[in-house]
Amino acid sequence: MSDLPNCPACGSEYTYQDQAMFVCPECAHEWQEAESSASADEGVIRDSNGNVLQDGDTVTVIKDLKVKGSSAVVKVGTKVKNIRLVGGDHDIDCKIDGIGAMKLKSEFVKKA
Repeated sequence: MSDLPNCPACGSEYTYQDQAMFVCPECAHEWQEAESSASADEGVIRDSNGNVLQDGDTVTVIKDLKVKGSSAVVKVGTKVKNIRLVGGDHDIDCKIDGIGAMKLKSEFVKKA
């Protein structure tokens, strides 16, 4: 048989390759091979520039962030040391000087 992947949309085994794309003749779904291997890169947390973050890294805030329930603001350029990565929507746990413990989204930081 064929070593081509099944269609991720409908599961059809009758896929074919058209240059760099895979095509399903049953549902007309088109995808690249990278989509089928995207699940291997799922658990990696990246910063706003695409750099891989790890526990203990130092990051810099790239946007003014309002602190919920307070009038405090985390300013652009604030360095945050010794981050801890967690799952969920806000994927960084950290302590910020003058504010305390908080959670950040990785899309608002860059690796220092």
